[in-house]
Amino acid sequence: MLQKPRGTRDFLPDEMERRRLIERRMREAARRWGYREVSTPDFEHLELFTMKSGEGIIQEMYVFEDKGGRQMTLRPEVTAAVLRMYVNEGKVLPKPIRWCYFADCFRYERPQKGRYRQFWQFGVELIGADTPSADAEVVMLADDVLRSTGVAFDLHVGHLAPMKHLLADLAPGDQRAIMACLDKHDTAGLEAALVEKNLTHLAEPLAALSKCRNVSEVFEIAGDIPERARIEEIFSLLDSQDIDYRPDFGIARGLDYYTGMVFEGFAKNLGAENQIIGGGAYRLAHLFGGDDVASSGFAIGFDRVVVSIGDFPLVDEPIVGIVCTPEARARALDVARAFRGAGVRAEIDLMQRGMGAQVSHAAKTADFAVILGKREVEAGTVTLRDLHSGKQQERSLEDAIAEVARHGSC
Repeated sequence: MLQKPRGTRDFLPDEMERRRLIERRMREAARRWGYREVSTPDFEHLELFTMKSGEGIIQEMYVFEDKGGRQMTLRPEVTAAVLRMYVNEGKVLPKPIRWCYFADCFRYERPQKGRYRQFWQFGVELIGADTPSADAEVVMLADDVLRSTGVAFDLHVGHLAPMKHLLADLAPGDQRAIMACLDKHDTAGLEAALVEKNLTHLAEPLAALSKCRNVSEVFEIAGDIPERARIEEIFSLLDSQDIDYRPDFGIARGLDYYTGMVFEGFAKNLGAENQIIGGGAYRLAHLFGGDDVASSGFAIGFDRVVVSIGDFPLVDEPIVGIVCTPEARARALDVARAFRGAGVRAEIDLMQRGMGAQVSHAAKTADFAVILGKREVEAGTVTLRDLHSGKQQERSLEDAIAEVARHGSC
């Protein structure tokens, strides 16, 4: 028996309904902020992602050569593809551009709880606004989207300028090595890197920076840096809207293109793999031949959000099972269509069962049975049976539809 590929999943109807409900809530939250949905191809040129993240990412990707000899890959994330689309098709659009997306991504890595080889991301990109208000809007939208799902989370917001100021005198390679340790919260690795590079004098200020819990403490460590006014305005805007977050100037997003504000969110009830969102301000379009436009955005790990929320009851919509004799088949199709036209789920027997067997099957899958025999066809009526109470009554089709719909709205 063939099995699904490692790191992938099958979703049965109840789980798909829960996923689609959470997805709709996210889309609706973004829509209210003016973000419109876009879609990009499932596969792109490999170069799109190596230009953004370096050659090292190749080992984590599904890479293949197409029949024309071109190096292609299934997308490992969506931001690069959206910015490529902006360069190709969106540069003349009025700015700022507010886009959102929901897409599956692919990475060849070791599967574990909350981490899969095929996974889904919900994200937004705000392109063309280089202001504190733009940075704050992305954080506020992230908070709104996550709250719409019902997930319990902690939000951390920071800015890279103070940390980069402390590391300003280092070579770019040394900066990246240290920030990589900070990003992974690798204390031992950080200590080793500082000792190796004779930079132990940075240990205390870096540690102090990560412990700051308000903006004023940050500038006591980093000094009066040029970005101070912008940072203060971002956090003032967040505070004015009562956003529940923790200032965290120890965030060191691992992607080199982040330029300023950064943030992360963590589900409260997951283990080690508890990060469900990451984002910040960045500049990426120029790598793909576009202008050096300022952008901000985030991506939500949809699968981890779903795992964190867990199972929850679905809306109980009534289901009607149409039961009929062979000579009433045509009328049964008309009746089923009328129920569906009224927004009621209606299922009709396809197995050529007898009337008793049809009712027995309907009792397992439906809430009501609509029975059609010779008498009902001649009278233009239906017999409506409540499969929970056992009560039944012959009614007009319109009254039967109204009765079932009334149960759906209770």
